[in-house]
Amino acid sequence: MKTAQFYHTRDDGKLECLLCPHFCTPSEGKSGKCGVRRHINGEMISETYQKVSAVHYDPIEKKPLYHFYPGSTILSIGSIGCNLNCSFCQNCDISTADFSGSPWHKDYSAEEVVTMGIDYPGNIGIAFTYNEPTMSYEYIMEVSRLASSMGMKTAMVSNGFINPDPLIQLLPFIDAYNVDLKAFRDKFYIENTDSRLAPVMETLRILKEAGKHFEITNLVIPGLNDDPRIFSEMVDWIAGELGEYTVLHLSRYFPHHKLTTKATPTGLLQDFYNIARKKLHYVYLGNMSLSEGQNTTCPNCGELLIRRTGYNTKPVGVASRNGIENKIENEVQQTDNKSTAKCKKCETPIPNLLI
Repeated sequence: MKTAQFYHTRDDGKLECLLCPHFCTPSEGKSGKCGVRRHINGEMISETYQKVSAVHYDPIEKKPLYHFYPGSTILSIGSIGCNLNCSFCQNCDISTADFSGSPWHKDYSAEEVVTMGIDYPGNIGIAFTYNEPTMSYEYIMEVSRLASSMGMKTAMVSNGFINPDPLIQLLPFIDAYNVDLKAFRDKFYIENTDSRLAPVMETLRILKEAGKHFEITNLVIPGLNDDPRIFSEMVDWIAGELGEYTVLHLSRYFPHHKLTTKATPTGLLQDFYNIARKKLHYVYLGNMSLSEGQNTTCPNCGELLIRRTGYNTKPVGVASRNGIENKIENEVQQTDNKSTAKCKKCETPIPNLLI
């Protein structure tokens, strides 16, 4: 256990957690909504510090991150706990696990995690995933800071429900984010996740303004967030606020946890894919075995850049931007300064693609 960051003692004597927009005030011995940040002896304690429930070397596409060094491997770690209460949670075994009764935890120091990352051939870095990483904020800050100092890449898969100050302090040490944008109505967030939409939108704005690489995942659930009109509004907001080169993953829902609604029809995902493609250059379909919505093509000439079959990724028409003309370099800098790739056919820099 470790004393948590981002809490204070209020005038009424209660401890208030400032990590996320719930602003929990747990009494002595109790935890906040996340279940893992607890009031003990007048301090807020992070119970999951150095506690890891899952460790695996994953394809980067599994996060999913399709435009962040595609085809690479990344060491993925997770703990338990989440500050949302999603009825449809696809990973509830660890996100909702009780800390005192969890049988999976193993202790890993930041040094041990980074060493595992360095020692594995071809591994590019460390991803914080599986449960909500911000619940182990102090730990991921230590690991990511050390990993960054060793030249490793870091990634975070998050629900985006975090306050601006802790997010901004973490930004220098996280290279890539995948953020769940679960719906585009506050009513959905309140009724189905026990949270709110606005803080997630603010997280995405902060990532955009900071120039970070981020991709968005939207889990499409029949009867809950499948209104094409509202989905179109979300796509319009992404394109207008975050940019037309923002990567959007549309993921198929399967019944799990408390929700027994049947799996998302593939036709619905294809319809949403077609809606999103009218405004966004990079849209992908996940959790389904269709050839459509897997590959990356050049937004200028349509050339196939990256072919994907499951997690088998093969760059075929993309190259490094090293040595391209200064004119083209300047043009892409005005559009998106995170690109390191160009199309082999037309030599256009590919915004928001790191290779």
